Amino acid sequence: MSHAADAGAVAGAVVGIKDQVEALLVGPRPLPVVAAGHRVLRTVATPYDGQLDDTVLAELVVAMRQTMRAAPGVGLAGPQIGLGLAIAVIEDAWPVDDEVAALRGRTAVPFRVLVNPRYEPVGAQRVAFYEGCLSVSGWQAVTPRWRTVRLTGSDERGTALDEVLTGWPARIVQHETDHLAGRLYIDRAELRSLVAPGSTAGYPADPSPGRAARELGFDLP
Repeated sequence: MSHAADAGAVAGAVVGIKDQVEALLVGPRPLPVVAAGHRVLRTVATPYDGQLDDTVLAELVVAMRQTMRAAPGVGLAGPQIGLGLAIAVIEDAWPVDDEVAALRGRTAVPFRVLVNPRYEPVGAQRVAFYEGCLSVSGWQAVTPRWRTVRLTGSDERGTALDEVLTGWPARIVQHETDHLAGRLYIDRAELRSLVAPGSTAGYPADPSPGRAARELGFDLP
């Protein structure tokens, strides 16, 4: 392909993303959340490279924040609103029992935007807890994750990110970053632990998944 043709393809992709975002922003709020089975959730998101002007990007962030909070959830990635763009928002300010917080390493995560995020494990320790997803509504399963990760990428202002996260914040970052790579938590989950919406078993509410592992017959890392 010639340079001119290649440049034209890039320009077309930029216009397509802008049009898609603008269509989302004139639609209902909170934004509709895409459910598992939609192709966008299984497609690697396009890296963000200035496809949106500052005003539209800021409006998109506001809309994603509203949608995440209304769901309610602790994170939302672009593909979950049907947008194949490598942007996610996270926030965890929900109250939690002290015992649960201590066992899960759950600390408050202030609202923030992740642009083109990547993570890599720090150390070899993995931990497993029940996890859910707005795109797999109501279902939960025990999901092993790296206990500590190094997060890189940038924020919505273009400021570079390079930090180490541990515990629940690290889990949230892994979950949302996986969305941008076309992965769902169920790809990593222990499916014997799967709990359906409305289940009275109570496993996800336990401070740790030990009882679920014993009673449902699966191993923990």
